[in-house]
Amino acid sequence: MVKIKTKFILYYFIVLISVGSFGFHIIGGKEWGFVDSLYMTIITLSTVGFAEVHTLTAFGKIWAILIIVFGVSGFALFISQLGENLMELREIRRQRVQQILKRLRNHYIIFGYGRMGAIIADELAKKKVKYVIVENDDEKIITLQEKGYQYYRGDANADETLEAVGVKHAKGIVVTLGTEQDNLFVTMSVRTLNQKAFLLSRCSHTDTEFKLKRAGANKVVNPYVAGGHKMTELLLEPSIEDAVSLSTPQFDIDLVVEEIEINNVPNLFGVSIVDSNIRKKYNLIIIGIKDKKGKFQLNPNMDYKLGKDQVIMLIGAKSNMKRFQRAYLSNK
Repeated sequence: MVKIKTKFILYYFIVLISVGSFGFHIIGGKEWGFVDSLYMTIITLSTVGFAEVHTLTAFGKIWAILIIVFGVSGFALFISQLGENLMELREIRRQRVQQILKRLRNHYIIFGYGRMGAIIADELAKKKVKYVIVENDDEKIITLQEKGYQYYRGDANADETLEAVGVKHAKGIVVTLGTEQDNLFVTMSVRTLNQKAFLLSRCSHTDTEFKLKRAGANKVVNPYVAGGHKMTELLLEPSIEDAVSLSTPQFDIDLVVEEIEINNVPNLFGVSIVDSNIRKKYNLIIIGIKDKKGKFQLNPNMDYKLGKDQVIMLIGAKSNMKRFQRAYLSNK
């Protein structure tokens, strides 16, 4: 079957309008001018139901019927062709995406664009690293298209999907699908194909964490547990904005990061970091200094002298930070 191009359909309507207008002009005689004939053709094709410009004869009514028949047929053909064009565009895009994905090496893969997957995708996009999102939900696909994110539409449980997104060549993979079963199955499938990639999985129940690690996950994150710990920290210590807990079988450490304005600690004006005794007295480390212009210096030299309008960033154990804050607050 010969494929009809959209431009030919456009020519079809131009010819139909021209022939229809000419026919109304001939049938109506002198009473039908060019504008009247064109107007009658357009309202006949559009089937809007406006009144006739002039009273139609029997032959004029037959002519109007013919225009309607050919117009409706042409419109149906146009809709059909439009659908084919859309399918072609989707196929072209799919092939283009496949070509791009085939060339990816040392990239990151996100399985599932849910609430957690969306945050991870946003962060990876900001860092401008190579990544691809695997999703199969229509509404989420629209969101991905609007944001311009690199994605692949497919079932994460299917082997062809894992092959298409280059699991074998990925550097890091995160599995954040909707169910525990899917997360477990995809984690196991991914680890079978790629033994070297860092594999991160999400779980909603604590009893699933062990299963995911056995399936090959390097790390497992339970957002409810992590969120609960963070909310507890803020509840007990509202003044400490950033905290992280390091836990191993041997020990637990609660680290905090705090920003201190030097203007609130006058006795530090003009004092070098080493002479401030912050590390010696409180066992805290100054990891960065920001000046009044917003310029940030990471890991400053110990001889660096602190000045007005600066902000120092401290890191250390929570208990030591609290001791420093008590001393710092008492000198304000």
